[in-house]
Amino acid sequence: MNAGSITRRTILRAGLLATVTLGLAGTTRGYAQGSAPMKIGISFNRQSMTATLEDNPSAHDFASLLPLDDLSIDNYADNEKISYLPRKLTQEGSGPFGDERAGDLCYYAPWGNLAFFYASYRWSRGLIRLGRLDGGCEPLLIRGKFPLRIARIA
Repeated sequence: MNAGSITRRTILRAGLLATVTLGLAGTTRGYAQGSAPMKIGISFNRQSMTATLEDNPSAHDFASLLPLDDLSIDNYADNEKISYLPRKLTQEGSGPFGDERAGDLCYYAPWGNLAFFYASYRWSRGLIRLGRLDGGCEPLLIRGKFPLRIARIA
């Protein structure tokens, strides 16, 4: 291709490709350039995990509740543990999302609870992804009801 055959469409395609490539290369999902992701610590039954929150209104509202010291976590179905929050979170900006997988931390708006998925699941109406566990989700496999603490990590 020579300089005479470069069109505005070619330049726009190249710019779009660069934007998509740079966006996929980043390690932080959903955060504005230059902003640091919010990390949280989750502990129950002498187990500790960390998670990275999404950059969405529900995750920001959830973060405004932290620290939470008086929660409990319990089994629900065969793929998640749940915990009820002291109040409902905003649903602003919610909608379908893809890439569901074990390790997702979600909010189920109709019931006002957190959902910690440790096995596969599918998005359903009212489910909002708040973040993802940073490591494995093995601690969630322990059956039973336990006191739960969630706090920001500096």
